[in-house]
Amino acid sequence: MRGSALNSKKDKAGAEVYFKKALDVEELADEDVVFYSRSARTLAQSLSVKNDYETTLRISTPAVEKLEGHPKAQSRDLAVLYYVIGSAQMYLGHVEDAEESYEMAYQQYRHSINEKDTNGSRIRAAITGINNITVACLNTQHYDMGKKWNDRTDSVLYVYRLRPDADSEFCDHFRARIRLFNALTSYAAGRTAEAEASFEAFQKTEYAKSEQGQLDANDYLMKAHRYAEAAKNFRLLDHWIGYRDMKMNLDNISMYLVPKFRANLGAGRKDSALYVATQICNAYDSALVWSKRDDTAEMATIYETHQKEEELARSQWEVEKRGHEMFRQRLITLGIIFVLLSGFLGFYVIHKRKAFALLQDAYDQLEEATTARERIESELRIARDIQMSMIPASNLESEGLDLFASMTPAKEVGGDLYDYFLEKDHLYIAIGDVSGKGVPASLFMAQVIRLFRAMAKQHYTPAEICTRINNELTENNENGMFITMFIGLVDLTSGRLDFCNAGHNPPVLGGDADGGNFLQMIPNAPIGLWQGLEYEGEVIESIKGKPLFIYTDGLNEAENPDLVRFGDDHMLEVLRETHFTSAMQVVESLKRQVEAHREGAEPNDDLTMMCLKVG
Repeated sequence: MRGSALNSKKDKAGAEVYFKKALDVEELADEDVVFYSRSARTLAQSLSVKNDYETTLRISTPAVEKLEGHPKAQSRDLAVLYYVIGSAQMYLGHVEDAEESYEMAYQQYRHSINEKDTNGSRIRAAITGINNITVACLNTQHYDMGKKWNDRTDSVLYVYRLRPDADSEFCDHFRARIRLFNALTSYAAGRTAEAEASFEAFQKTEYAKSEQGQLDANDYLMKAHRYAEAAKNFRLLDHWIGYRDMKMNLDNISMYLVPKFRANLGAGRKDSALYVATQICNAYDSALVWSKRDDTAEMATIYETHQKEEELARSQWEVEKRGHEMFRQRLITLGIIFVLLSGFLGFYVIHKRKAFALLQDAYDQLEEATTARERIESELRIARDIQMSMIPASNLESEGLDLFASMTPAKEVGGDLYDYFLEKDHLYIAIGDVSGKGVPASLFMAQVIRLFRAMAKQHYTPAEICTRINNELTENNENGMFITMFIGLVDLTSGRLDFCNAGHNPPVLGGDADGGNFLQMIPNAPIGLWQGLEYEGEVIESIKGKPLFIYTDGLNEAENPDLVRFGDDHMLEVLRETHFTSAMQVVESLKRQVEAHREGAEPNDDLTMMCLKVG
């Protein structure tokens, strides 16, 4: 309790002492579990923020061993503990151990999400935690791992966005971070065009327009050598630091001022670079003083708490040791500053000499990139032909049935699908949207179509099909891919519709007094995220004479150049005003309306629609 009170007063040193005392227990009683796990979590996070990774592991590892398997242990606390353990291992270079710890954290987050979450706080905590794992991977330049965890963040965020109480600002913030991290991982993999597209998508978010967002953008701008843009963003830094009353300690000098210096240096702004170098030198002296004061305050807190001379002596020794370390760091940093300034002056001397060589290298790289791009484009065309060959014909002709479907990929290879299977007087229909785009999404989509057709032929109900496909797809799904789906079974004789909606957009059923409304459905989870789910199905006794319109979010989320979406309300309005002549006419009418709304903007997602009418 006292540790939490001191922590709330920002007395970190005092709080750490009491948190450590709280963890110093041999046996963990049931009534102490919650307090123990919160103390361990808070202390581990505090140590991790200070980059004290060895102590983080010393504190967190035994805490996890005591909590793991305890019936009263909190999943959220365990998830954070596994995350900080993984990050400490990552920063210390133990990558395989870090991967295992991160997987354990992910399992705990998934367990937490599956518990009752009335206000969405559990899933928001999971999104934040998984996103932090991505940050650790990128900071240590493990970009393949970073992409995996960024995709997982995107998957969980998608589920959160389906909640009616989803916080729009939270969603925008993390969509922005996901897009920015996609840009970083793509650039590191040499996919510069994909990186630029992701960065452009990041810039369209509201978060990117904020001061913090513009400073975050510099992570990509610096890596892409767009120094002039980065230097422009860094103009906000002084105001941002002042507004937050931020102490310019050693970590912040390294995190903010040194990149600002490099941006101005790279942009050729020698006066600005020299000014920032002076800032670094001035800030460094103050940072050393603050660091020593923090050490002294920590020593005093320990002495006051324990009142033991040996503890004081040990703490004094640690302060002295840190003083020597700080002196060594000061010499190193001054040396770095000297090297940077020397490099800055030398840059102008050798620039012209290197210009021709760089130009020749750029030409050679362009030639290689052109050849590679042509090969990739050829492979994508082949993949698209294979994908489209799996999609059935647009229209299905049968007595008493009018069905038409259309799929338009946003890229060469898309992630949407539609399918149908007619056997006598029973019609199975499916429409889905795979997370992600490109070849991986198309391969995932092909697997879903294969499973759907196999199970439809065995006459499973839509809910059973969803459950069985989910069991298949969650096995060894390391990339965290998933699909939202609507699966229906129509009895063409009676008009009965059995259906299951797996996290997909609600279809519109016409024929009522309003001219059509969204179906109210059970909110099942998307397919492929979590093992062991039992999907719930629903029934409409008859849809005879009522057009059923099913679609993917490439329709209602289509954007114009001003980023204004087509929207659910507008889509429903168009459907209500469209006099039904045929299923094809409804789909083509919506397609024209979307094209008009885009006003020439490139499609931001695949667009798939299906309309059917029985009787």
